[in-house]
Amino acid sequence: MVTSQTPTTAARPTRSRVRKITAATPHGFIDEHLTPFGGLFSLEKLLDAVEVEQAFDEHFVAPQRTPKLGHWTMIKAIMGLQFIGLQRLYHFTYVNEDAMLKGVLDVERLPVVSTFWRCLNSYDHEQAHSFLKLNGVVRERVWRSLGYDARYHHIHVDIDTTVKTVYGYKEEACKGHNPKHRGKKGLRPILAFIAETKEYLGGQLRKGKTVSASDVKNCLLSMKPLLPSSIRKVTVRADAELYCWDAVATCRELGFDYTIAVKKTRPDFDETSWYSPGKNADIQYNSTLFQPSSWKDPCRFVAMRLRKDPNDPKNQQSELFEDDEYKYRIFVTSREGAPHRVIDEYDDRAGAEKLISEAHHEGLRAVPSKKFAHNRAFFQLAMFSYNLWRYVKAFADQQDENAWSRNTNEVSRLKLLYLAAKVNFHSERTEIKYSQRLSVKPTWENLLSRLDHVRQHREVWKKPVEVENFLRPRKRDRVVQKILCTGYG
Repeated sequence: MVTSQTPTTAARPTRSRVRKITAATPHGFIDEHLTPFGGLFSLEKLLDAVEVEQAFDEHFVAPQRTPKLGHWTMIKAIMGLQFIGLQRLYHFTYVNEDAMLKGVLDVERLPVVSTFWRCLNSYDHEQAHSFLKLNGVVRERVWRSLGYDARYHHIHVDIDTTVKTVYGYKEEACKGHNPKHRGKKGLRPILAFIAETKEYLGGQLRKGKTVSASDVKNCLLSMKPLLPSSIRKVTVRADAELYCWDAVATCRELGFDYTIAVKKTRPDFDETSWYSPGKNADIQYNSTLFQPSSWKDPCRFVAMRLRKDPNDPKNQQSELFEDDEYKYRIFVTSREGAPHRVIDEYDDRAGAEKLISEAHHEGLRAVPSKKFAHNRAFFQLAMFSYNLWRYVKAFADQQDENAWSRNTNEVSRLKLLYLAAKVNFHSERTEIKYSQRLSVKPTWENLLSRLDHVRQHREVWKKPVEVENFLRPRKRDRVVQKILCTGYG
């Protein structure tokens, strides 16, 4: 007897149905609030987790003019615009109907662009200082929430300048060093970044002139109050534009170590002390104790020299002196250790160039006003928004530490900001719905859960900290004292 068998379909692999779209595909509209900026929800959670609004009310110096929506709502809207990646205030016209942006601001419709211009034109140097101070307060809270206070005790601060080319009349803009747009007027901001976390520490928007000694001193003095309380040691790294006695003296006064590139100074190095740490004899290092003519104390200078390639067409002419056969890199430093290790540590500063380039894309290119004071406030606000993206990426890190921090903000927006979402309202509350098929769903859930954990345990960053001042002023560098006492160079 033959029994009929029915074929089983349980073992067949299931295929997701392809939703093919052609020119004949019907289309229509739904009565739903949709947004392409679903990742903006992470900014709202971050601001609430570390209570940025409370810090803003405490440290912001309000101008005479008060907007109808209040200063915090206006500033939050500008930060949201920059968080999205739009630099200019006029770009509000493109997102004024976005459901997510209106929801986080709790408004039915965003104000017209001229309202934001008038608000920004009421800000001055006091508001710029307030934004810088607010940045320091938020940094302290985020570091303690992320556990950075237990991880980082020694940081490297990379200081550099850049050029913002301007067109038309802009107050304090003038012609100067501008290699990409020669002969054009520009402003010359100075920026300081923490190398370990790639976040903006301090700086200011400057006139278009060359950096002066007083500018360097003021920049260094403004950084110490902005440092997290866990920092015990700071090493400042700067290029030759900041080379001056005031920079060295201020670092000593603040208790900072420093390594600064040298210009227009040629110390006398002992010819018998040049050495090569590796097999390449064409690269040699040396150090000496030297006091430039206008300086008050001697300092340690380290140098690296590279033998010029005789086959290079530029080096075909015979050199008159043996010294001319080498190309020199000279630094003044307070760091101990072999010269090649000091210079290797300085070479890590190259990452600051990438951070400045990234900051240009984040809002430094936008100069919204003709008045220098207004642009100065906008500069600090743009860098504060830049740091907020850094903090969001830090909370998004999972097993691979600093994986998201290695990405630029532009790349991170593609993965953590441009998430399609639907904003629902029912049962007297608002809900945000995302697609189950998001490729970054695990990372997104981890980010939101970590921010929620900080929101529920704010005592992590609210607990008092016993601050011990490890950064103590000194009249002379330790390495100089060691050389004078022992003769070790």
